[in-house]
Amino acid sequence: MTLEDESGSVNVIVWPSLLERYRKEALGATLLGVHGVWQTDGKVKHLVARRLFDMTALLGELTTTSRDFC
Repeated sequence: MTLEDESGSVNVIVWPSLLERYRKEALGATLLGVHGVWQTDGKVKHLVARRLFDMTALLGELTTTSRDFC
């Protein structure tokens, strides 16, 4: 996964076993929270996920759209 905010992007590493445990959150959340271990290699940033959270409820009535970066 790649997450992005105003400061840039970060690669989120989600191992297959973690994805199975948090499949609903990973595939269904409009706003995804990630707890994990932060790693950097030069300018490349990685977050190795340990837990995923569906935080969509925090958006309230805000409408959201996904952007296609292709």
